[in-house]
Amino acid sequence: MSLNGKVAIVTGASRGIGRQIAIQLAQLGAKVVVNYSSNEVKAEEVVETIGQAGGEALAIRADLGKISEVEALFEKTLERYGRMDILVNNAGTMENAAIGDVSEDSFDRQFALNVKGTYFACQQAMKHMLPGGTILNFSTSVSGAMLPTYSVYAATKGAVEQLTRQLAKEFGPKDIIINCIAPGQVATELFLNGKSPELVDSFRRMNAFGRLGEPEDIANAIELLVSDKARWITGQTIRVNGGFN
Repeated sequence: MSLNGKVAIVTGASRGIGRQIAIQLAQLGAKVVVNYSSNEVKAEEVVETIGQAGGEALAIRADLGKISEVEALFEKTLERYGRMDILVNNAGTMENAAIGDVSEDSFDRQFALNVKGTYFACQQAMKHMLPGGTILNFSTSVSGAMLPTYSVYAATKGAVEQLTRQLAKEFGPKDIIINCIAPGQVATELFLNGKSPELVDSFRRMNAFGRLGEPEDIANAIELLVSDKARWITGQTIRVNGGFN
């Protein structure tokens, strides 16, 4: 498979799953926009890694919880590359808390980035993405479980799954596919933060293989869904979770 000549935006690409997706799309020949919100050093490290392997990438800062910055991300991409073909809405935030401890600010932060950011990035893709393009949104396999303290995060991802489904027939006439990836527990900084070894081990035992996922497991699924082999798949949520749930 080759993505030569194509341009991909990967949001939240300075670390974790997004970083690995950016690197693997570049290995397939895509020019990659590495979006980040605050960690410029890490984002430039991803750009450097891609460049050292013979690829091309550009880091662009944007807080996707703000519509004006979503718009600026796309404007800067088009100024640099003149086109866009792939959008991976990976950026997200998770703040676990029991319902009695959830603040309004925490609720708003999670919905702003996870839902609003994804939705308005899709809006920009509708305006600017070329026919034959691919959009991949991110949900979570936690939405299929009943886990204490995950209520707000799971609610945001349930919304992402629904907007993906509802938008499929709007993007279809432009020959753009839109799908949703729902990872299981992946060994990233976001997932491991604040969890005890005992809790992490309990999550490890919840899937069929008795291990946490790795960023490569998710990036490999992304490779499949941006290929021409996947052009008849749209409006779907695909659970990439090693048999979790």
